[in-house]
Formats: sequence, structure tokens, C-alpha cells
Amino acid sequence: MRTSIATVSLSGSLTEKLTAASRAGFDGVEIFENDLLASPLAPEEIRARCADLGLTIDLYQPMRDMEAVPEEQFAHNLRRARHKFELMRRLGTDTVLVCSSVHPLAVDDDALAAGQLARLADVATEFGIRVAYEALAWGRHVSTYDHAWQIVRAADHPALGTCLDSFHILSRDSEPKSLEGIADIPGEKIFFLQLADAPLLAMDVLQWSRHYRCFPGQGGFDVPDLVRRVLHTGYDGPLSLEVFNDVYRQAEAGPTAVDAHRSLLLLQETVGVTAPPAAVVPTGVAFAELVTPDAEPVSALLGALGFARTARHRSKPVDLWQQGEARLLVNTGPAGRRDGTGLAAIGLESPDPTSAARRAEALLAPVLPRRRAADDAPLDAVAAPDGTELFFCATDRAELPNWRADFADVPHQPAPAGGVRRIDHLALVQPWHQFDEAALFHRSVLGLHAQESVDVADPYGLMRSRAVTNADGSVRIALSVGAAPADDTVHAQHIAFATDDVVAAARRFRDAGGRMLPIPANYYDDLAARFEFTDGELETYRDLGILYDRDAYGEFRHCYTRTVGRVFFELVQRDGYRGYGAQNAPVRLAAMHSVRAVTGG
Repeated sequence: MRTSIATVSLSGSLTEKLTAASRAGFDGVEIFENDLLASPLAPEEIRARCADLGLTIDLYQPMRDMEAVPEEQFAHNLRRARHKFELMRRLGTDTVLVCSSVHPLAVDDDALAAGQLARLADVATEFGIRVAYEALAWGRHVSTYDHAWQIVRAADHPALGTCLDSFHILSRDSEPKSLEGIADIPGEKIFFLQLADAPLLAMDVLQWSRHYRCFPGQGGFDVPDLVRRVLHTGYDGPLSLEVFNDVYRQAEAGPTAVDAHRSLLLLQETVGVTAPPAAVVPTGVAFAELVTPDAEPVSALLGALGFARTARHRSKPVDLWQQGEARLLVNTGPAGRRDGTGLAAIGLESPDPTSAARRAEALLAPVLPRRRAADDAPLDAVAAPDGTELFFCATDRAELPNWRADFADVPHQPAPAGGVRRIDHLALVQPWHQFDEAALFHRSVLGLHAQESVDVADPYGLMRSRAVTNADGSVRIALSVGAAPADDTVHAQHIAFATDDVVAAARRFRDAGGRMLPIPANYYDDLAARFEFTDGELETYRDLGILYDRDAYGEFRHCYTRTVGRVFFELVQRDGYRGYGAQNAPVRLAAMHSVRAVTGG
């Protein structure tokens, strides 16, 4: 299907918005009136610019407070409409959005509303224009789609139809039964379909609409169900995004437009309109790659954790550190940042790396160019929204290229028994404006399941977090947005290692000279009040800086190292527990702030 986006959904000037929409792959745009009024380009120039970019202008919007008003006011409205219709003719668009009235003089009279909309459509016909009547969720007298359709049907004018907007419909009633009336609307009378998702919030619907909409798949509405019902009527117009969001209006237009178009690609796949390459869900974490200008601090930390340097890349300054099935690459190449160690890449075990790359490209995540020697394994990688490179890997599978073959073994001592088994999860701090995009990216491109968002108290605000996982939990990535996004030391990336005995692992780390994050004594006093422990158990946790939680499935014990550069490590022992220790996150964040205040880094 054709795809479109309202210019109000993007930041920047009108020309910037048009360029971003075109580059992201949209077929058309809705021109929002304020964007046109603020543009130095004449309507003819905007029309030509869109044509050059391969965009159609699918809708001009909005026209407000037109119907069910006193005759004198309606005469004024018709005069205004003629000016706008002439403008639309110059723009080269043939559909206008008319929102249900919120005018204080509007009356609750469906017959009057239908008669005036019919007269408006008469004038529109003179200019070759169609009128799409939309029910605002906060309309003065018309606030539901079925009410708007009743008025359109009563007007019985060929140039008058309805516009269905997923936010206005689902924000009022998201139960499937409330959508049954869509089947009563002939597809040819649905002149336009506008789409937006939103988080499920209990607040004034106008403020909810103006500030918190998001792209389909990023909120709590069942947008696919609505779209299926609309398509079943025979609607053949574009799928168009109209998203009012404070974050999108401040972020760069280009990445936002890509995120927007990706949401429509996933939506079309979900409703069965298209069939892109199927998602290839990763089955594990092959490695995590750290980039650093100085390998000594992170090497010392890894050594204390029980990792051994087991191999060296044949042509690049990259060392492989391993313990159990947990593998870390330490890269000291020129890409290292001066502000210390950072998590740059994740290798994901893939059943079919080639198909995974095809899926990524179909969902607007092109394979990254990569410098490699002639005999290096041909690994494909894409960039996540935060810039982390995601490699599609096959480890030690004879039928597929093996990234491990690029490394030559080096002499090393075997890792201690009973230590780290594998990577349990990775935590990636997202740019402040890309949190929702990141969740949609990992869900659509990688086929991971997105869990519910949680808010965690930070001493300087709230940290928002959302995990994405595969079915068996062998891939877990926690995405978060920090309260202070510029604070890389506190809101750093981290890697959690699974162990069967976190007490033994923590004690071994300390005995090797490692330093755990110190946890306040008040935390353990609270633990004593909340849970019962065996004799000496709580004292052991206090001594080693181990935190504790439990859920309906089991217990969780975990502890944190100090930060090195922009990365820290976590040791975790899961005994059936399914979460990530969100209950303990405020204590961890406060402790990291305290350490930074004392040490200055």
C-alpha cells in the first residue's frame, strides 16, 4: 500500500520534512497548515519540490470549526474555505481534512451539520476537491467515528466522506466491539486513514493527543486490528501517519522519518498486506565488543572476573577474552573513543545470518560497510538506533562462516571452575529521543519480544527501561533512557554475566583485587525487613555488595563492578527469576552517583 506522513510528525522546516520523508521511502505527505504558512516557498514551489522528491501531496489539513454553526458564522467559513481550496489547487492536492467542530457557537444539531457540510462539499466540487470529515475525540458535539459517519451519510454528497483516525477512535474506546461499526462504512466513503499509536495513559485526551502519540507498534493500542477492519471495507487509500509528539518534534527529521516508515512496514506485514523476509530470531549472544584507547583497565577488570585472554585477531588489534560461553572482544583500534571503554558491538547467534541481514535491509536497516581482510569471515552487521553494531553470527557451525576462525589462540590459564557461564543480558542506554524507536527496531528487525516499560527512580529524575528478549531468554537486551542522558558515567552501558554462585564469583573477584560497587547499609536493613534469610546470608550479601530480589518465579542475586570508561559489569544468579532487578535499580543508580562524586569519575 501507499504510505504517507503528516509534516507535523517531523521536526524542522517544511523542506527538511519533505526531504526526510522522501529519503525514508514514503510515497506522500499530508501538508499541515502551519508548516505551509511558515514556509518561504509558494504553493507552486512546494508542489514542484514534492514532485522532484517523488512525493504526492495526499491531504491538506486541518480545516476547523466549519459545521453546525449559525448562518452568519457559516458564511464566513465558506469564504475561508474558498481561499483554502484555491490554495490546494495551487498545491496540487485534492483532499482536505475537516475536523469536527469545537467552536463555542456550534450546536448539537446533526441535520444542520450535515446540511452545512454538504454545502461545503458543493464549493469543494468547484475546485475538484474532496472533504474528509473527521471526529475529534474532544469534539464539542461529534467525538466518535460512527457519529461522524452518520452525518456524512445524511449529507449524501459525492465529495464528502469521512477520515478515520486511529488515535481519536482508540483513545475513546479500545475494545474490539467499539470498532464493529467500521464495517458499516463503504470503503469508497473512507476518504483518508490516519494512524497513530499511544502509550496507555490516564489523562485528558487533548493533552494525550497533542504530546504523547507515537508510531504504530510503539504504544498500547491495537492499531493492526483497526487497520484490518478498514481494509476489509475496500479502502484503497494510503496508510498515513499523523503523530503529535514532543520528542519527535525536537529530534532530527531523518532518523525519525525512517523510524516512522519502519513502523508502517511492520504494520503492513502484521495485517498481511506485505510479506517481507521473515524475522530470524537470534538464539544467543556470540560476543560483546568493547572498544577502548587503553586496554589495561578493562583487561585487569576482566582478569579479576575470571576471564582469560584466549585468542588474538589475525589482522586487527582485537583480543578475545572468554569464560564459559561468555566472550568479550577488546578492540584497541583507532575507532576507540578518548573518554574510555565503550560497548560498540554485539554478536548475535543467528540460525540464518544471510536471511537475518535480508530482513534488516527490508526493514530499513541496511548492512553496514565493513573493512576486512581477504580471509576474514564475511560477517554482516547493522546499526541499532543508538549506534551499536549488531552482527549476525554463526559460532563453530561447519556449514556457515565462523567469526571465531578470524582469531588465533594464545597461551592462557583455564578459567576457574564455577565462575561465569555466559552473558545473561546487555543493558544499552539510548539517546533521549530514540527510546521508542529502539524498542520497535529490536522487535521488527530482530524479531525479539518487547516487554512492558518500567520507570526507575534515579536521584536526578526517572530512568525508563524496556527489555527485549527471545522466547527462551538466551538473548536479553535492556533498553533504557537515563534521567541525565549526558551523564555517561552513571548511565553507562553494562554487561551482565550469568553465574551459578554469585557469592563465590563476587568473593573471587574481590580476592583478585576487583572492586564492587559499594551498597549502602540502609539497603540491607530494608532487606531484613522485607525478606527472611538463613543465618549469615544477609551479612554475606552486605560484605560483598550483593543485592537481592525475588518474583513469582524465583530468586535473584546480583552485584556490580565499578565503571571502567562507559561500561560496567554485573554478576547475576537467576534461580527462576525473570526480571532484571528493577526493585534494586534506584539503589544502584544512587550508589554510582555517590562513587562518582567521591572519585570524580
